Amino acid sequence: MGKAIEQILLERGHQIAGRIDRGDGPGHNHAELANLKSDDVDVVIEFSSPESAVENITYCISRGWPVVCGTTGWLSHRTEIEALCAEKKGAFFYASNYSIGVNLFFRLNKVLAQFMRNYPSYHVSMTEIHHTEKKDAPSGTAITLAEGVMEHLPNKRRWVGKGTDTSLIDSTDAVEIESLREGTVPGTHTVRYDSDVDEIEIRHVAHSRQGFALGAVVAAEWLVGREGVFGMDDLLGE
Repeated sequence: MGKAIEQILLERGHQIAGRIDRGDGPGHNHAELANLKSDDVDVVIEFSSPESAVENITYCISRGWPVVCGTTGWLSHRTEIEALCAEKKGAFFYASNYSIGVNLFFRLNKVLAQFMRNYPSYHVSMTEIHHTEKKDAPSGTAITLAEGVMEHLPNKRRWVGKGTDTSLIDSTDAVEIESLREGTVPGTHTVRYDSDVDEIEIRHVAHSRQGFALGAVVAAEWLVGREGVFGMDDLLGE
């Protein structure tokens, strides 16, 4: 993802003040960043790993740098990050997926769920497919889709990963998410409503990572000069 973001930044006329490679450890990351003056950085784009994201975000917000984060799998710490952002009067932008197409898919998913609440004979489930290097499962995008379904289907109160706990999967109050890791797949997400007589399915297929990278760069451009916590709904609403 970093290479795609870097390419788009340069194409859009931006300068890259610093870069942290995936193989660098957390200590090295912050040593590199410490060499940058606060005024050298307008915004930080953070795509790392669930293990290092919170530390990276905390460091950057503490330095007064706006952060655009695309790392998933760390959201149990989101409340503390938002509190730090408010304390420092900083700016933080998070999305589970920065693709414009995926965010339109999020909206389509909610509209379909609104219709389906009147048809309880249909069982909703999801499948997400990603490359073998993706560490977290289910994907953040799949979780966002499940949350969108739960907003409009009152009998669905939680999501569960397929195969993680069969007792939960059998429960009628859970949205089941199947996660598959295959080759170099950028990301495929399917929402399925199945009944005894037919099946309704919507799907988003990413052909490359360019759409994710472009969305992150556009979010970074938008975030500069703002204060608060934001997401794709804020960006797309303008």
